Amino acid sequence: MAMTNKNVRVENDFLGGKELPIEAYYGIQTLRAVENFPITGYKIHESLIRAFAIVKKAAALANTDVGRLELNKGGAIAEAAQEILDGKWHDHFIVDPIQGGAGTSMNM
Repeated sequence: MAMTNKNVRVENDFLGGKELPIEAYYGIQTLRAVENFPITGYKIHESLIRAFAIVKKAAALANTDVGRLELNKGGAIAEAAQEILDGKWHDHFIVDPIQGGAGTSMNM
């Protein structure tokens, strides 16, 4: 990741580089999804974002409980999911609700 100025950062993938806002918690794959799937012009509804966070938190806690996920990683995932549930990161979910079918873009 290279820095170009104080307002943007540059991320690179196999297709090349893209500038992203420095404060963005999403990365180049999310930005490419926004560019590739400009279908409705809407963002993902808050209730779907919350549902994803509930599933992610539950999966992290369950996998930690059964020893399939390290405690520190499971705790970090659960904490991040709770922050999403609290509404902290909703502005960073920028992909179109119709994103190619599999929902991959939302998970990136």
